[in-house]
Amino acid sequence: MQDRTCLECGTKVIGRIDKKFCSDYCRNAYHNHLNKDNRNLVRTINNRLRKNYRVLESFPLRDGKTTTTKTRLLDRGFDFEHITALYRTKKGTVYFFVYDLGYLPLDNDLYMIVKRRYGAGRHGL
Repeated sequence: MQDRTCLECGTKVIGRIDKKFCSDYCRNAYHNHLNKDNRNLVRTINNRLRKNYRVLESFPLRDGKTTTTKTRLLDRGFDFEHITALYRTKKGTVYFFVYDLGYLPLDNDLYMIVKRRYGAGRHGL
């Protein structure tokens, strides 16, 4: 039988024939190093989406909507490049969503902020 070594630290692995690591610590460390770049990208995007959601959430909604200006959104740190979904109405109007909060660009740098109502029909708007 061939001696097996831990993929992370190189020490001898004892146990099952298909075991690749000497401990849970080494297994986790190995996979953390392997996925470091992907995790950083995902973490950065998720942080940006959370920030955008908090900005949209900071505007009090009346009957599920309100209006604001592009300047106010930008002043609060909103990033128009990060959204989770688009919703196109039958008339062709496009809403941009960050989870259940969305916005619709209007004229004169105004934006309508809306909250998607789940369970209120197929699209819930």
